[in-house]
Amino acid sequence: MLSANYDPKEIESGLYEEWEQSGAFSAVTRGKTESEKPKKTFTIMMPPPNVTGSLHIGHALNHTLQDIIVRYKRMDGFSALWQPGLDHAGIATQNVVEKQLLAEGKTKEDLGRDEFIRRVWEWKEKSGGSIARQLRRLGTTPDWSRERFTMDEGLRAAVKKAFVELYNEKLIVQSDYMVNWCTHCGALSDIEVEHEEVDGALYHIKYPIKNESSAIVVATTRPETFFGDTAVMVNPADDRYRDLIGKTAVLPLIDREIKIIADEKVDMAFGSGAVKVTPAHDTNDYEIGGRHNLEFVKIFDERGILNEKCGEFAGQERLEARAMIVEALKSRGFIEKIEKHAHQVGHCYRCKNVVEPYISRQWFVKKEIAKEAVRRVNNGETRFHPPQWKNNFDSWMNELRDWCVSRQLWWGHRIPVFYCLECQNQWASEEDDPKSCPNCGTEMIQQDPDVLDTWFSSGLWAISTLGWGNETDAKVAAGDLDLRSPNDLLITGFDILFFWVARMLMMSVFFTGRAPFRDVYLHALVRDEHGQKMSKSKGNVIDPLEIIEKDGADTLRFTLAALCAQGRDIRLSRKILETYKHFANKIFNAAKFLLLKRNRYEDISRLTIATALGKYMVSRLNAAVSEIREALDSYRFNDAAIALYRFVWTEFCDWGIELSKADDESVPELGAIFIEALKTLSPFMPFLADKLYRELTGDQSASLIAARFPSDRNRDMDAENSFNLAIEAIVSIRRAKTYLDLANKPIDRAFVRLYEPAKLPLKFIEKLARVEKVEIVREKQKGASDISDNLEAIIPTNNLDLSALIARLEAQKAKSQKEADKLSSMLANSSFVANAPAEVLDKNRALLADAEKKLCEINSQLAALNA
Repeated sequence: MLSANYDPKEIESGLYEEWEQSGAFSAVTRGKTESEKPKKTFTIMMPPPNVTGSLHIGHALNHTLQDIIVRYKRMDGFSALWQPGLDHAGIATQNVVEKQLLAEGKTKEDLGRDEFIRRVWEWKEKSGGSIARQLRRLGTTPDWSRERFTMDEGLRAAVKKAFVELYNEKLIVQSDYMVNWCTHCGALSDIEVEHEEVDGALYHIKYPIKNESSAIVVATTRPETFFGDTAVMVNPADDRYRDLIGKTAVLPLIDREIKIIADEKVDMAFGSGAVKVTPAHDTNDYEIGGRHNLEFVKIFDERGILNEKCGEFAGQERLEARAMIVEALKSRGFIEKIEKHAHQVGHCYRCKNVVEPYISRQWFVKKEIAKEAVRRVNNGETRFHPPQWKNNFDSWMNELRDWCVSRQLWWGHRIPVFYCLECQNQWASEEDDPKSCPNCGTEMIQQDPDVLDTWFSSGLWAISTLGWGNETDAKVAAGDLDLRSPNDLLITGFDILFFWVARMLMMSVFFTGRAPFRDVYLHALVRDEHGQKMSKSKGNVIDPLEIIEKDGADTLRFTLAALCAQGRDIRLSRKILETYKHFANKIFNAAKFLLLKRNRYEDISRLTIATALGKYMVSRLNAAVSEIREALDSYRFNDAAIALYRFVWTEFCDWGIELSKADDESVPELGAIFIEALKTLSPFMPFLADKLYRELTGDQSASLIAARFPSDRNRDMDAENSFNLAIEAIVSIRRAKTYLDLANKPIDRAFVRLYEPAKLPLKFIEKLARVEKVEIVREKQKGASDISDNLEAIIPTNNLDLSALIARLEAQKAKSQKEADKLSSMLANSSFVANAPAEVLDKNRALLADAEKKLCEINSQLAALNA
């Protein structure tokens, strides 16, 4: 029984639990013979949200789109697997638990590694994964029975297998190399560094020339790093410094001597034209140091604490020491000037700490692993939607550098490399706890202390969840990898194209010889109504859970789908949400109307559509079905949503229901057509569609999850043309009546003059236009008329008292004529035209055009009335 008014909380309550318990989300193939396995499969991977995360509006968009396509495919007869899971989120999760320990007055070192890991697992089981519960509120239908965690046993096995294979192929190597270093989180890959402009300073520091009274001035934004300088470099073509090349400069405060060298890459126009070279703490200087055979001097440790090479500042944190170092340089006469200077500074994407270039011994995946993946993409094995993202992919991959995969954490996949303390042997092993060195047999061995970058395990997600590297896992069905790889589709945000999508491509191609997915749909950002990126500091963050609480999951889902045009950011506002909540209310009220007419309705498959109105509406439904299918098949979610909106609101609710008031026999057919429309609505608004389906069919246990998505695309163009003309005639007669102040009043007679011969269902026109008799005529008739695209509606006026209407029109004509004359006179005045601002002239010309148009309309009406 439906309530009096649409209440999304009431509609959505309890339905999800029924769906999940029914097993309808499952894509189980375990135990089936080859002949029993599905002929049509559809596979999509959920981008595993962080175990620390909660549902934000980007998640809501991403998972709504995935759920729409999965529900559509499932209803279309596919064995649809939507693989869910959570990412262990190394840095974020470790930070959460470390903060808990700090609140207890402890550190992870106090607990030790094993106990700390136990605490993380304890937190994960109790508090982690709340986002999975929130995704259920959104109505998403992944196969929860197969939910994975990137640190579960099966996926750990896959990660070890992948590492060992790459290690043995020498595609994973250990090297001292300059990396992006966060003093809080450790090594970061290039794309984990967020560059933002800061208002800093350019410090001009004097370096005395040895045995001379002069100095050379260098400009830097990081004065604390000068302790690590091993050269000053100038351009050999710079006349200012040519005589200094080969001489020795002395570092201020610590008196260490360094050489002045020449290199053509120095920009003579920047700063003083002389640059300090700090090979151990600057990416560009690292390469220069190697080219010029310079010394690499480290001046701080992994925590950013300055060492003994920094003189009196040893023991201080590098950024905190900056002001004191500058003050010391100033007081001793080594600062020439300090200028304001806006520049880009790298920050850790997790903790926002300033990132330092730092030489560290790390593990790297060689860039050569990506070559085959790039070739496969360019051969069309994986298609991007929108297609322009392929250019971004190619551009980034062509500039690829070795990928630093080691992280200085305790939480994560520990690097499966072991070291012999006796013979110095190093090897990689899939064993968790090897007992002895395979080279010398000693038990004096230890494992590498670092863990792998989270994206390493996520890079295997498209294949590891299907059994690669863990074929016997209980959550994997035998043969899944062959049956469901490559995946059919990946939907994710464009912002992780290089974090995740590219890495899955390179890893899957390397390990399976296949691209991991056929299509990649990259959606844009959800912004606020003004186009601003959402942020807590701006106070414009939209919480999807608040929207679900207020407006319902169906409203949020449909809104996001309707706004999601490929390649365009979404502007989300309260007004747009209200629009689609009204749409849900319109659907609800349509069902209420049908239930007032009959208690239950049959499925369309059990009916023969016989009435004229039924034939028209089913033809229009089939047109919408064709449009929706084509849009969904090409991942144009917004086009599918708008086609659905147009049919349900405008064609069915606005006209189908209205027209049925002239034909009670069509109501059972309209009910069946509405049920069919609910099936197309189900992927977008699953709660409302299921609830109304149950009420209209009388089956309170039914669900559209298992229903067939409409597929009939047959059209009855005669019925469509006939009713389209009838609707045009109704609108035209209503307008003509409005001219005569007869808008809602019944009239005896009206004429419809068709420009082309056609047969019209007159009883519908007469009922809805409130005309006793409508006649189809070929010749023009006397009376008040309204002209539309395909016909003219005429209302005879000979029996009407039109004096009051004519008087009102004459008064309007006089007023409009006066306004037109005034504007015309102003624009005819050459002095006014010469001196008035252009915008004033444009405005007056537009007003004159409007006044003349209105006069024309009034004169036309008066002519018709006086005829």
